[in-house]
Amino acid sequence: MAVSAMKTRINDELKTAMRAKEKARVAVLRLVMAEFKRIEVDERIELDDARVLVVLDKMLKQRRDSIEQFDSAGRAELADQERAESVIIQEFLPQPLSDAELDEIVDKAIIQSGANEMRDMGKVMGLIKPQVQGRADMADVSRRIKSSLG
Repeated sequence: MAVSAMKTRINDELKTAMRAKEKARVAVLRLVMAEFKRIEVDERIELDDARVLVVLDKMLKQRRDSIEQFDSAGRAELADQERAESVIIQEFLPQPLSDAELDEIVDKAIIQSGANEMRDMGKVMGLIKPQVQGRADMADVSRRIKSSLG
């Protein structure tokens, strides 16, 4: 299996950050690389770009959840740290989809799957997820599908 171009890019960025002595950036990129390594060792696979995208998307979602919790608990300094980490992780994700693009993808998936009620939501999500991975918040996608089907 070929080495992931995204993973190579992140590793190169880590080296650059180390040379520039950017401690915060180095810490986040090391965290990302450690997660890649953990998955590769646990599952005995080499990550491809699609899987790297899934991992980065998951890490970003974790940061968003943490920011929400820290903000509600009045822990601004921790929320700010999570925001800074989110910015660095987002650098490696593709350009986010606009609302119009996302609505179009949802509408096409609903038509393609023949969904017409809420219990068909899984079929629609199955079609949409590979298209929007790393480019849209899946909770937002879920809300859009529910409003279209409901």
